[in-house]
Amino acid sequence: MNDEIDLGTPAELPHDDFRCGTVALAGRPNVGKSTLLNALIGFRLSIVSPRPQTTRHRILGIATSEAGQIMYVDTPGLHRGAKRAMNRSLNRAARSAISEVDLVVQVIEAGRWTDEDEALYDALVEQKVPRLLVINKVDLAKEKATMLPFVAELMTRHSFDDVYYVSALKEKGLKDLEAGILKRLPVQPPVFGEDEITDRSERFLAAEMVREQLMLRLDQELPYATTVEIEQFKDREDGVAEIHAVIWVERDGQKAIVIGNGGAQLKAIGTAARRHMERAFERKVFLRLWVKVREGWVDDETMLKKFGYTD
Repeated sequence: MNDEIDLGTPAELPHDDFRCGTVALAGRPNVGKSTLLNALIGFRLSIVSPRPQTTRHRILGIATSEAGQIMYVDTPGLHRGAKRAMNRSLNRAARSAISEVDLVVQVIEAGRWTDEDEALYDALVEQKVPRLLVINKVDLAKEKATMLPFVAELMTRHSFDDVYYVSALKEKGLKDLEAGILKRLPVQPPVFGEDEITDRSERFLAAEMVREQLMLRLDQELPYATTVEIEQFKDREDGVAEIHAVIWVERDGQKAIVIGNGGAQLKAIGTAARRHMERAFERKVFLRLWVKVREGWVDDETMLKKFGYTD
């Protein structure tokens, strides 16, 4: 049996039982929500890194099939101890997203249920919508024999409509999950066209692709002191997308690290980001990067709004 998702070819006119709705993918940081979103829509939309709190924005990913249209919302990981304005903004965005959906999918890591998972569950039960539990990373679980007792004990204390076991990275178990989601969505026409995969612009995605490289290439806490702003995005007459981006940091020392010896680090970040852009945008990209300092931007509500961090 092939567990890989098959979105099929959507009908030109939806049939009478065509379903359409919005689904929040919720979970504590680093449980694999973004990887799951990308696997479900068949496109690398949400950026991924091994670091927690990689996702900072609400990302909408759209999967359309003959059976229906699922609008997945990848939310920032809800986390405790939010001391900085940035973290409080991410928590507000996550809570706002789960309050406006038809169904919530709580994603956890196989064999683990933490205090953060519990706090998120408490927030989810306030929403009067169906709740599904997704056990992710089952391929990495060392003691698979303990998985069923773990879930059984979990379900005695928590109320979910169903449980699904998946490996987002290996794209396993996704067809069953998709079917379980669709049958709980309302019967209604699609909201987006059959070829649309997100409501986000290429400009937004370009900034995220640069930020992804910062998350992957910079050490320790430095990625959390950076953000990316697109100053220019235009299509030239020769068909090339010309993109100018600013990487903002909090201190001069961080700027030097991002640039690297002789500009080597910044060049590597730009080269990798450009390649991802060219694959996603399906055209050549000319990318220019600058690094600028803005002290305390992570705690500045005005700057956070300027950089697109809103509820």
